[in-house]
Amino acid sequence: MSKQYTILMTLMGLEIGGAETHVVELSKELRKQGYRIIVASNGGVYEKELTEAGIRHYRVPMNQRNILKMVKSYFLLKRIIRKEKVDIVHSHARIPGFICGFIHRRLKVTFVTSAHWVFYTGMGLKYLTNWGQKVIAVSEDIRQYLMKNYKVRNEDIFVTINGIDTDKFSPNTDESRIRKEFGIQSDEPVLVYVSRMDESRALVARQLLEIAPKLFQEIPKLRMILVGGGDVFDELKSKADELNTVLDKDRITMTGARTDINELISVGTIFVGVSRAALEAMAAEKPVIVAGNEGYIGLFGKEKLAIAQENNFCCRGCGASEPKRLLQDILYTFRDLNQEQRNALGQYGREVIFEYYSVTKMAMDCVKAYEVAWKENHEKQYHVVMSGYYGFNNSGDEAILISMHKSIQALGDNVHITVLSNKPEETKAKYKVEVVYRFSFKEVIRALAKCDVLLSGGGSLLQDSTSTRSLMYYLSIIIAAKCMGKKVMLYANGIGPVSGKMNRRIVKLVVNQADLITLREENSYLELKSMGVEDKKCFVTADPVFTMDGIEKEKAEILLQKAGVPMDRPMVGVSVRNWKDMEHFTDKFAKLCDDIYEKYQRNIVFIVMQVPHDIKISQKVQKKMTKPSYILQESYSPYEIMGIIKCMDFILSMRLHTLIFAARQRIPLIGFVYDPKIEYYLEKLTMPSGGKISEFDSDKTLELVRDVIENREHYVEVLEKEGRILEEKARNNEKYLVRLLKGKGGK
Repeated sequence: MSKQYTILMTLMGLEIGGAETHVVELSKELRKQGYRIIVASNGGVYEKELTEAGIRHYRVPMNQRNILKMVKSYFLLKRIIRKEKVDIVHSHARIPGFICGFIHRRLKVTFVTSAHWVFYTGMGLKYLTNWGQKVIAVSEDIRQYLMKNYKVRNEDIFVTINGIDTDKFSPNTDESRIRKEFGIQSDEPVLVYVSRMDESRALVARQLLEIAPKLFQEIPKLRMILVGGGDVFDELKSKADELNTVLDKDRITMTGARTDINELISVGTIFVGVSRAALEAMAAEKPVIVAGNEGYIGLFGKEKLAIAQENNFCCRGCGASEPKRLLQDILYTFRDLNQEQRNALGQYGREVIFEYYSVTKMAMDCVKAYEVAWKENHEKQYHVVMSGYYGFNNSGDEAILISMHKSIQALGDNVHITVLSNKPEETKAKYKVEVVYRFSFKEVIRALAKCDVLLSGGGSLLQDSTSTRSLMYYLSIIIAAKCMGKKVMLYANGIGPVSGKMNRRIVKLVVNQADLITLREENSYLELKSMGVEDKKCFVTADPVFTMDGIEKEKAEILLQKAGVPMDRPMVGVSVRNWKDMEHFTDKFAKLCDDIYEKYQRNIVFIVMQVPHDIKISQKVQKKMTKPSYILQESYSPYEIMGIIKCMDFILSMRLHTLIFAARQRIPLIGFVYDPKIEYYLEKLTMPSGGKISEFDSDKTLELVRDVIENREHYVEVLEKEGRILEEKARNNEKYLVRLLKGKGGK
């Protein structure tokens, strides 16, 4: 750790609650690791624990949306920050975050927040929420909530966990004091529930009181301890007292707010609750029924881990908690499970805590956010916009996006990337990138206005064989960036064909305005030069996808099995696309596939690079075949397709990126030329060519297939050598980008 920060934690108060406990545990752990921690809040029962841990607490009235108290808090916090020389302010609720947002702008102090829960966004409250420079979400679903409701950038969100102190919450905790306090006998089973007794949190407490008579009837000696205070505590306490009167015995104990949660949990036979309290009970090796206002998961075990982790044991997105379900699970845990089975559940829960929910991990996750936010305040920041054929379900172009994004991210946390996509929500969800809709004039202009460099590419963007409209779109993005005084880099472009005379003139005029041009093949360099583009700013590199990796072979084999592809013989991957005058080609290509199946005992697997376009042409070839074949019709990610290709014996492809995927995985390949770019890369990789589509000869290609099968190891060795060369060339794209970024500096 390069710097031992002074960190100010701000929260509403320190009464009983999951977020409050989170802050206390986080503060204590960070102090152990050498950070100087200060806490500001309206105070509460946890003040004593902080003081005993050597952490200073300041009373600041951030517990109400009262304008006078908020103004007072603003000035108190400014004074604390200056007096204590605070490096980082970390806010843990909406009101502290709102106030600290103003202080951040005034004092330029590093500002981080935590999202412990989902907030109500109506009545303008959404606009009173400040998530700081970076926000730490306590679960993945809260990350998605922040992105959807507050438009927080994915790269600005760090997901952590509710770290639990496993020494404090342990099966070895002494329970004798609690047994004595509440007169609990050793033969009395105990249900413990911990939560705030607020209207927004006390649903399950109400349900427990509702089913209490039935529970006591079925489990005669049962004791219930409901822990927590809040705005409905008196109402619930009155209900509990009524039940105790009817039972003529104090079977239900409502403790109010307590700080000795570990001891209270220790006395329980089972635990009911959510969020941090549930995790604490798991650390204490108690069987846990996860139930709360947000939903119901039920008795926790291995089969419930994934769903519980997804919503941080808060049940968001699960079915509602209902008295009947709650009653069934409680009775099942007490009556149908023996002590050994309950112990096994408890032991598994504690194992989960050690593996996923240590307080040390929680602290280190926060430190990562602090580091990045601190650097944003103290280092130059660079913003890059990527313009390309993204969001069209073309695996080749999606692979370009992934490869470029990953390589640029590797330059450092101070380089921020925004992608222009046809399907922004889908692109964001799939690849965890920042995205704007490529056809939204307002969003694109806003993104360009913030950027330092526009990257146009990679891929064959500047061509008019698809349409002049497509060409003009990409040129217009370049023109807009230059009009705003931004740097422009054509990134690993494949140029052409550009056939129209007017189109060639326009390309020359626009591309000459670019600051830097990298090209994925010499042909593209010659094409630009022939148009009159200055060659001094042009550099030949390689396609970015030469730096990409796929999923493991074992995972890919599972995908193939799910798709119904038999694994009884070697497989040949086939990738075709629609093109002009394909009838002649498909007839002969179908015969080639049949011959490979029959003569060389290989299964034919059609690999779809663009859904649904490649499916249709693959089906056309398949219908003309007489032997079995298989089409992978799912919309696989580029990572998955590359992994699938690794399972193939060799590849037959019209598609450039299928060939590049194969080369990257060192799988022998034969290409078919519909565009000069295919021919170029076949030559660079020293791989056999099946010739031009219009001149396809299935018999000659079958001879190439024979050679590839008989000399497969030789082809693998060639790909090992040539693939490494092209990978190194592809990495030069980032080196040129760094030069361009740092030539004039960033914002």
